[in-house]
Amino acid sequence: MTRLIIVLAAVAVALMVFCLVDAILIDRFRVRGVPKGLWIVLILILPIVGSILWLTVGRGRKNGPGSKRGSVAPDDDIDFLRGLNTDPPGDGPRG
Repeated sequence: MTRLIIVLAAVAVALMVFCLVDAILIDRFRVRGVPKGLWIVLILILPIVGSILWLTVGRGRKNGPGSKRGSVAPDDDIDFLRGLNTDPPGDGPRG
Protein backbone atom coordinates (compact mmCIF):
# COMPACT_ATOMS: atom_id res chain seq x y z
CA MET A 1 0.00 0.00 0.00
CA THR A 2 2.86 2.36 0.79
CA ARG A 3 4.43 1.74 -2.62
CA LEU A 4 1.16 2.60 -4.34
CA ILE A 5 0.93 5.89 -2.45
CA ILE A 6 4.55 6.72 -3.37
CA VAL A 7 3.94 5.91 -7.04
CA LEU A 8 0.72 7.96 -7.13
CA ALA A 9 2.47 10.89 -5.44
CA ALA A 10 5.31 10.69 -7.98
CA VAL A 11 2.82 10.65 -10.85
CA ALA A 12 0.97 13.65 -9.37
CA VAL A 13 4.21 15.60 -8.97
CA ALA A 14 5.33 14.71 -12.51
CA LEU A 15 1.94 15.79 -13.90
CA MET A 16 2.10 19.06 -12.00
CA VAL A 17 5.65 19.81 -13.14
CA PHE A 18 4.79 18.99 -16.77
CA CYS A 19 1.70 21.21 -16.73
CA LEU A 20 3.51 24.02 -14.94
CA VAL A 21 6.37 24.05 -17.44
CA ASP A 22 3.91 23.77 -20.33
CA ALA A 23 1.85 26.68 -18.99
CA ILE A 24 4.96 28.82 -18.57
CA LEU A 25 6.36 28.10 -22.03
CA ILE A 26 3.16 28.16 -24.10
CA ASP A 27 2.37 31.21 -26.22
CA ARG A 28 -0.14 33.41 -24.40
CA PHE A 29 -2.39 33.51 -27.49
CA ARG A 30 -2.98 29.74 -27.22
CA VAL A 31 -4.24 29.91 -23.61
CA ARG A 32 -8.00 29.52 -23.19
CA GLY A 33 -10.30 30.29 -20.30
CA VAL A 34 -8.40 32.54 -17.93
CA PRO A 35 -5.12 34.45 -18.33
CA LYS A 36 -1.84 32.55 -18.38
CA GLY A 37 -0.71 33.79 -14.95
CA LEU A 38 -3.90 32.58 -13.32
CA TRP A 39 -3.42 29.12 -14.87
CA ILE A 40 0.05 28.95 -13.32
CA VAL A 41 -1.38 29.89 -9.92
CA LEU A 42 -4.16 27.30 -10.28
CA ILE A 43 -1.65 24.56 -11.13
CA LEU A 44 0.44 25.48 -8.08
CA ILE A 45 -2.45 25.79 -5.62
CA LEU A 46 -4.54 22.84 -6.85
CA PRO A 47 -1.89 20.49 -8.28
CA ILE A 48 -4.02 17.60 -9.53
CA VAL A 49 -7.24 19.46 -10.33
CA GLY A 50 -5.37 22.44 -11.79
CA SER A 51 -3.21 20.20 -13.96
CA ILE A 52 -6.18 18.28 -15.31
CA LEU A 53 -8.05 21.51 -15.99
CA TRP A 54 -5.00 22.92 -17.76
CA LEU A 55 -4.78 19.91 -20.06
CA THR A 56 -8.50 19.83 -20.82
CA VAL A 57 -9.55 23.48 -20.82
CA GLY A 58 -6.66 25.92 -20.68
CA ARG A 59 -4.28 24.58 -23.25
CA GLY A 60 -5.30 25.67 -26.73
CA ARG A 61 -4.72 23.53 -29.77
CA LYS A 62 -1.87 24.17 -32.15
CA ASN A 63 -4.15 24.20 -35.16
CA GLY A 64 -7.06 25.82 -33.42
CA PRO A 65 -8.80 29.01 -34.47
CA GLY A 66 -6.45 31.91 -34.96
CA SER A 67 -3.33 29.84 -35.39
CA LYS A 68 -1.40 29.58 -38.61
CA ARG A 69 -1.70 26.28 -40.37
CA GLY A 70 0.88 25.06 -42.82
CA SER A 71 0.03 23.98 -46.32
CA VAL A 72 -0.96 20.37 -46.73
CA ALA A 73 -0.20 20.05 -50.43
CA PRO A 74 1.35 22.33 -53.08
CA ASP A 75 -2.03 23.10 -54.56
CA ASP A 76 -3.13 24.51 -51.18
CA ASP A 77 -0.25 27.00 -51.16
CA ILE A 78 -1.32 30.29 -52.76
CA ASP A 79 2.27 31.42 -53.38
CA PHE A 80 3.00 28.18 -55.22
CA LEU A 81 -0.09 28.57 -57.39
CA ARG A 82 0.81 32.17 -58.22
CA GLY A 83 4.26 31.03 -59.28
CA LEU A 84 2.74 28.67 -61.84
CA ASN A 85 1.29 31.60 -63.77
CA THR A 86 4.59 33.38 -64.29
CA ASP A 87 7.40 32.41 -66.58
CA PRO A 88 10.86 32.11 -65.05
CA PRO A 89 13.25 34.93 -66.04
CA GLY A 90 15.22 34.22 -69.21
CA ASP A 91 12.73 31.76 -70.68
CA GLY A 92 11.46 34.04 -73.40
CA PRO A 93 10.95 33.05 -77.03
CA ARG A 94 14.11 31.82 -78.70
CA GLY A 95 14.94 32.85 -82.14
